Parts: sequence; C-alpha cells; structure tokens
Amino acid sequence: MLYFSPWKTVLIWLAVVVGILFAIPNLFAPTTLQSFPGFLPQSRLALGLDLQGGVHLQLKLDRQELVENRLETVRDDVRRLLRADSIGYTGLSGRGQTVTVRIRDEADIERAKTALASLTEPVSGGLLSGGILQEVTRDEPEPGLFQFNITDQGIDYRMAQAVTQTVEVIRGRIDELGTTEPVIQRQGTDRIIVQVPGLDDPQRLKDLIGTTARLTFQMVDVTTPVEDAINTRPPAGTEVLYSTDDPPIPYLIETREIVTGENLEDAQAGFDQRTNEPIVTFRFDGTGAQRFGRATQENVGRPFAIVLDNQVVSAPVINEPILGGSGQISGNFSVEGANDLAILLRAGALPLTPTFVEERTVGPSLGADSVAAGEIAGIIGSILVVAFMFLAYGFFGLVANVALIVNVILVVAALSGLGATLTLPGIAGIVLTVGMAVDSNVLIFERIREERAAGRSVIQAIDTGFQKALATIVDANLTTLIAAVILFYLGSGPIRGFAVTLAIGIVTTVFTAFVLTRWMIAFWVRRQKPKELPRGPVTFVPEGTRIAFMWLRRITFSGSAVLVIASMVLFATVNMNLGIDFKGGSLIEVQSKSEQADIGDIRARLNNLNLGDVQVQGFGTERDVLVRIEAQGGGENAEQTVITNVRSELEADYDFRRVEVVGPTVSGELARAGTIAVVSALLAILVYIWLRFEWQFAVGAIIATTHDVLLTIGMFVVTGLEFNLSSIAAILTIVGYSLNDTVVVYDRVRENLRRYKKMQLPELLDLSMNQTLPRTIQTSLTTLLALMALFFFGGEVLQSFVAAMIFGVVVGTYSSIFIAAPLLILFKLRPGALDRDDKEKDATATTQPVDFGTS
Repeated sequence: MLYFSPWKTVLIWLAVVVGILFAIPNLFAPTTLQSFPGFLPQSRLALGLDLQGGVHLQLKLDRQELVENRLETVRDDVRRLLRADSIGYTGLSGRGQTVTVRIRDEADIERAKTALASLTEPVSGGLLSGGILQEVTRDEPEPGLFQFNITDQGIDYRMAQAVTQTVEVIRGRIDELGTTEPVIQRQGTDRIIVQVPGLDDPQRLKDLIGTTARLTFQMVDVTTPVEDAINTRPPAGTEVLYSTDDPPIPYLIETREIVTGENLEDAQAGFDQRTNEPIVTFRFDGTGAQRFGRATQENVGRPFAIVLDNQVVSAPVINEPILGGSGQISGNFSVEGANDLAILLRAGALPLTPTFVEERTVGPSLGADSVAAGEIAGIIGSILVVAFMFLAYGFFGLVANVALIVNVILVVAALSGLGATLTLPGIAGIVLTVGMAVDSNVLIFERIREERAAGRSVIQAIDTGFQKALATIVDANLTTLIAAVILFYLGSGPIRGFAVTLAIGIVTTVFTAFVLTRWMIAFWVRRQKPKELPRGPVTFVPEGTRIAFMWLRRITFSGSAVLVIASMVLFATVNMNLGIDFKGGSLIEVQSKSEQADIGDIRARLNNLNLGDVQVQGFGTERDVLVRIEAQGGGENAEQTVITNVRSELEADYDFRRVEVVGPTVSGELARAGTIAVVSALLAILVYIWLRFEWQFAVGAIIATTHDVLLTIGMFVVTGLEFNLSSIAAILTIVGYSLNDTVVVYDRVRENLRRYKKMQLPELLDLSMNQTLPRTIQTSLTTLLALMALFFFGGEVLQSFVAAMIFGVVVGTYSSIFIAAPLLILFKLRPGALDRDDKEKDATATTQPVDFGTS
C-alpha cells in the first residue's frame, strides 16, 4: 500500500495541479482573467444572491385562467364559423371546459357539423406531448345540440406552450435591462424561476416581468356619453376602460381591435421634440401598417385608444390618416417608465398573467457583509483546525493539514468547473467539509498508532493502518453522501448548493485522505526511514483509557427516553417558531439611514397598515431591524401587496437589505418536501447499513439517528430558534454526521466480533468504544471548532443553522457511544453473528488478550 509507481504519482499530482488551475481564477477579477492564455481555465465561482445581492422570484401561471381563455376562444370560433356560413344558432354559452350551442334549423345541422369540423381536428403536440392530441371533442346529446369539450390533454399542451413562451418573453425583457447572468428556467408544469444577480430594484423587475403587456389599438365610442355607459350598461360591442392617470379617466372603447402588439416590429423610448417629454415610438409590420392606415383614413376626427393590459395609456384624436406605419405613445412617462414600456412592447405579450408565489431579495450591502463574514469564518475555522491537528499529531498533523488545504482547493475547483453557485449554506458546507475531512485522517492515524502498539514495525503499522481504515472511511462517508444526494434531489435553491458542496467535499476528502496523505507519508518513510511514529505535543485521550460505557447504558437509555418523549410532547403542544418557508408570510430586513432604528415607530407605522400579526425586532447592529409579517390568507398576490405597502411606508427612512416572501402554495410544498427529504434519507441509509452490516446494526443506527433528529427538533422548540429551509439542511447533515460516527463505531464492533469469538458482548462493546474514543473525541472537536467559527463570525443569517449543527454534533457524538452501541445488546447481537460472512478470515484470526489502551 505504500508503494506508488511513477505513473500513479504523476496522476495524483496532476489532479492536484489541475485543481489549482481551476481554483486560481477565483483570486482574480474578470477583467484580469481576460489577459490569461486561452488554454487556461477562466471560469469563476458564481456568487449566490445571498452573497452578491439580487432578486429571486418564483412565478406561477394560473391553469384556470388558461381554461377560461380557451373557453372564450372556442366560443368565439363557434360564433365566427357559424356566422361565416350564415347558420342560425341560439344558446351559445360556455361553462367549465364545455361550450354549448344549439342550431335553430334542423336542415342546417349537417352544414353546421361541416363548418365546425375544424375545431375538433387533432393537432401535433410535437416534443411537448409526444405526438397527436385532441384539444377539443364534440358531443351531440340530442339532434342540433352541440357540446364542444376542451380536453385535459389539450389544456396540458397549451400550458406547456404558455410556460415556454413566458420563459422566452421574460428572458427577452430581462436581457434588455443589461443585467449579467440572469437565470430564467421552468420548474414543474406551471412554475418559472427568475434570478437576477446584482439587481437592487426588485419592484421594477416585478413590474417588468409581471406585466402581461398586451397592446391593442381600439376606437373610442363618442356616440354615447361614458357616464351613461357606467351608470347603465355599455352598448353592445363596447366596454368601459380606465386610463393610467391619477385619478383614472373612463373611456368608452369599442371592443373591436384595429391592431395588436403582435403587429409591432419595433418600439423605442425617446423624447417628444415639441415638449421634450419622454415618449415611446413604435413601428408596425406590413400587415399592421395596412390595417392602421385604413382605420385612420376612415376615422379622421375621432379619438382612438392605445390600450395596454386593459388600461388606456393615451387616447389621441386622429387629425389625419397615419399611413407610414409608425407613431408614438405619450402618457406622462418618466424616462425609466418609457424605457420599460418599450422593453415590454419589443419582448411581446405574456400568454397568461403570472402570479408571484415566492420572492427573495438581498441588497448589495448585505451581500457584501455576508461575503466578508463567510471569509472571516472560513479563515478562523481553518486556522483552528490546522492548529488542532498539529497539536494532536505533530508531523502527521502537518501532513493532514496539507491534505486539508488541497481538499478545499479541489472543492473550489470542482464548483468552479461545474459552474456552480456559491451561497451562504455553500460556505457552511465548505467549512463543515474542513471539519469533517479531518475524520478520515484521524481514523487513519489512530489505526496506525494501534497497529504500532500491537508490535508491528513502523512501516507495517502505517501500511496496515491505511488498509484497515479504508472500509471504515468508505462506509462513513457514503452515509453522509446519501444524505447529500437526497438533499440535492428533494431540496431547493440554496439548500441544493449546500448539498452539492457537501457531496463534492466528501469525494475530495476520500481522495486527499486516502490517496494524497498516503503518498506524502510513503514519501516521508522512504526519505527519513523513521524508527518511531511522530507524536503531537498534546494527548487529548490518555493512553490506557478504560471507561465502562455499557455500565452506564441504563442511565443513558432512561435519560435519552425522557428527553425524546419531552421533545415529542413539546413539538405537539408548543408552536415551533416556523419560518416563512413553512407557514408563508413576509420577512423584511431593513437598515436605518440614520444612526439608530426606531423599533417602536416602525411597529406603530406597520400596525396602521392592518397587516395582521407584525413582529418587529432588533437584528445585528442598532441600525438593523427584522420585520416578520404573517401570511395574509388572501391568495398569492396578497403577499406581494404587503411588500408594496411596507416599502411605500418605510423606504424614505430605511434601506431594504433583504426581503423574503413565500406564498401559501410554496410554503406547503416546502414543508412536504422537507419532511420527505428527512424520511427518505433515513430509509436510504437504513437499506445501505442493512446491506453492509446486519439488521441489528441497521435498526440501531436508525434509532440512534432518529434520537438525534428528535432531540434537535426539541432544541428548536425550547430555544425558539426559527425553523426554516436551512434548518432542514442542518437536520439532514446531522443525520449524515451522526451516522458517520455510528458507522465508525459499528465497523470496529464488527471487526471485534470476528476477532474475539468468546468475549461477552458488553465487554466487547466497551473495548470497541475505547478503541474508537480518540477518533470520536478528536473528530468532534475539529468539527465543533469549524462550526464555532461559523457561529461567531459567519453572520446572523446563518446562526440558527449553525446552532442546530453544533447541537447535532454534540448529540450525535453522544448517541453513537451511549445509544447506538448499547442497542446491540438489546437486540441480542451474538459475537458469532458474522461468522458466515467471513469464514476465511476467521480461520486465520488469532485471539489476542483484551487491551483497552489507545496507543
């Protein structure tokens, strides 16, 4: 195991060099990278919205609106086709997904069927549906009575088209803003995710992408006073629309559309040469120019309305025919408003009106603070871990520290190469990786010490230590990897970034600990030819430690049972402090523009808005305030109205650093997804341990892990910490960490079961606990050092997440010793239970006296 052929050495260090090359671009500005040779990697880690600021929006398209639009379209088509063939009809109506019409004259029934046949023709769904589909079917419950049914398959097809078209229209609108690297992608069947980094005006973005932007040119009806139409009812073929003025002006508009925005070729913001006011100039295509020219020729002296999303933008009088196919729109625009309208018109109209079901906005200043906090936490955590490893293992600790540095470089390189986005939970994943990566090195070094204490030579001890540690390292890291993979598939947003970072960290940890560390130690052995193993200045677990863990099992079982029951009772009776991710509502972080925020004044001003339960509290410095507003219960748009009202009330005195809005639909989905993620992770790991060990080990590991999860939930209830999406990430990481710890212990128990055939199980478990105690203590301490740095220096946004992690590490360490191991006695695991799995090894094994020493 200590021999490396030249080609293996080359491959190992080639991987390290490639990692360094991919990580280096993150140290330089994008402008500097442009001067790099073309063959060098230039991709950098993209910072998430929580690190550089920006806006995250989730939009939902309303299926019912689509159904109503299709119903109206089919009804209009029926009317048009029957009138075109002069076929009399009555009772034309639409309800649900069915349009009904009755043919008056029985002699016209066959002609009507022929005229309406085009409505029921199959359409090609293409890639969206995989073939031919029937959008509309026709039934004839009695002669002359036709029912046209819009099929669910047809609605699905139209919804898929609408989502695709909406993505393209939104992309066109956002690209016009000139923002860098926006993300616009569909999610599921009716959702769209929009992320725009660096944007500090979320309201402008929402106005831009939430506006349907359906533009029409229609004549104004001047034959009937608009007041009469309002007081009675508009004449047939007309409707009352209001202008965008304040107060709005009513107009009686003919429903017939002269030209629509579909006929626009171009639209640009400009200035009126006479008044110097901002305007929007437009140009029609050939068809639009012809229709518009004919309409203006026929209606000289009459006003016509320019209508945008059922609001009259302007209603000029036609003084002379407009034959050039171009014109202008004026309407008291600001420069920005004119530019935005031009963008909307160029990008085209949305097929459906989107609803904002989730919003997360981070101001640039908060993003910069988060980056600085993450960097400080990372540096301090790394220094603490490096110092701890040197104190514990001396020269071996230095080797481990080199491996840790390479490990972090490889994680950054992999994230950069994949084009991943680094978020605050992602930084937590890196810091956690630094702490947990030590576990593999500690496992190896403790194994080497044990083999040396058993009488092997230095070289034999090193070689055997690496061999015996491999299986444990693989088992321990695979359990955490399973949790990370499930977290990625079932999580969303920043939690996925955390899962990706953690998964990459696990892979690089196995490489650096088992390959790179082994190469460096082999190189040291060849060069130095040591006579003894190096030792650290500090011994954290004294040699010859003999703790009777199993003697304490009744006390620990009883205590744990009481705490678990108490946690479950508290969870059932006391309301957990659920974040808006799970109960909906709004969370707003503001910073006073003056020296100190007036919390009482903010509370009083917001209470006047009648928003329900409003919580206002200090957050961070004296200038920072956190506002929580309960879910409004008035549908998805009600939450957006809250943010608009709060902005208008506070923005004069406060900067909005962070805004999170979660509607009822998304909050319910997140709660279900979080529960499914935890349960799925436990089941997947149960299957893995069952296959790798015995059923007693699998059930014991799951019980111990469930114990940790329940106690962590109890901790959230008792402390009142906010339970949000990050908390789910913390619990899943605790699941992985706890199982990592338990698997290491179980792996040693399994080994000792094969080695000591006649030893009583409690005595064998005590032996196993004491043998793994140095690794358990030192791994937990290094992980806690990294987490403590993150807790104190990583910023308040992460504190509840890291607090749960710290609690989980402590509880996980406790349960692996005092819960997981004693359960094997309860399940009557026999020392000979694994005989059938390893008969060959048993034949050559020799029984050795019990030694509770650790070195």
